[in-house]
Amino acid sequence: MTRVVLAEDEVLLREGLVALLTRFGFEVVAAVGSAPALLDAARTHQPDLVVTDIRMPPDGRDDGLRAAVALRAERPGLAVVVLSQHVQAEYAAALLDSGDGRRIGYLLKDRVVEVAEFVDNLRTVVAGGTVVDPDVVRRLLHRPRDPLAALSPREREVLMLLAEGRSNAAIAARLHVTEAAVGKHVGNILTKLGLLPSDDTNRRVLAVLTYLRAGPAS
Repeated sequence: MTRVVLAEDEVLLREGLVALLTRFGFEVVAAVGSAPALLDAARTHQPDLVVTDIRMPPDGRDDGLRAAVALRAERPGLAVVVLSQHVQAEYAAALLDSGDGRRIGYLLKDRVVEVAEFVDNLRTVVAGGTVVDPDVVRRLLHRPRDPLAALSPREREVLMLLAEGRSNAAIAARLHVTEAAVGKHVGNILTKLGLLPSDDTNRRVLAVLTYLRAGPAS
């Protein structure tokens, strides 16, 4: 039996998904309503599958996605399916870049009403496959090349704050994280943008210039 941790902040939808998964033979070991609770539940129960909404408390932004990516970093083989209200290609790209690139699903919530298809998608992901909603695939294929595409949503946010001239300390205060976490994000940004250490250039300035040339995220 596939063990599942479910994260959805809308109580009625969460309970409905629990009933649906149970009906089709999944064992829901935890059903939670926030990203921190998702992290705790997944680390405690070590499930086979995580199903989560993207927009979750506490910030109501991409907390669920960031939790999923963090869990994949800890367990690259963990099966994760994220549910989204809208097509957001950058979120799909961040998830697809996580872990080993397998056992990933990015589905629109509208598709959940197709019960048999939804359950088949979950089973495909658990079995090692990758399932991405067709609308998301079309958006990914037709979006212009983005020099910031490799950055996660959080890394983009940090880079945006760098472009505003904020220090690591100011960014940490703004995002309610530690300075060490900001430093790690900045290091990841510089690496992903191919800005290798050099005595002759200020890599932070080059990263900001790359951000400004790319324009605002779509």
